[in-house]
Amino acid sequence: MPYKEREITKLYYTMGEVTEMFDVNASQIRFYEKEFEILQPKKNKKGNRLFSPEDVENLKIIFHLVKEKGFTLQGAKEHLKANKSEVKENQKVIDSLERLKQFLLEVREHL
Repeated sequence: MPYKEREITKLYYTMGEVTEMFDVNASQIRFYEKEFEILQPKKNKKGNRLFSPEDVENLKIIFHLVKEKGFTLQGAKEHLKANKSEVKENQKVIDSLERLKQFLLEVREHL
């Protein structure tokens, strides 16, 4: 059986890492933190924000609703409050489909 590397998951992501993931400015992440109650990054002694994987997942959901679905900020807040578990489940499906797409593109590239 071939050796397969495990995917490393971090406990916390810095603001710089999160802004790179979403290709946005730190000010937009801070704005969403103020607007959405589900975003609760920890702060260290220096005041730097540390985002848990759950915070990153919540940001993915927020960006999906606002950027891709076209929700307003108020509409996204209300939708999250009303359908939180459904929205999280949909985001898991979207993530798995994106991983599958990436895998298939890699396979096609090697053919």
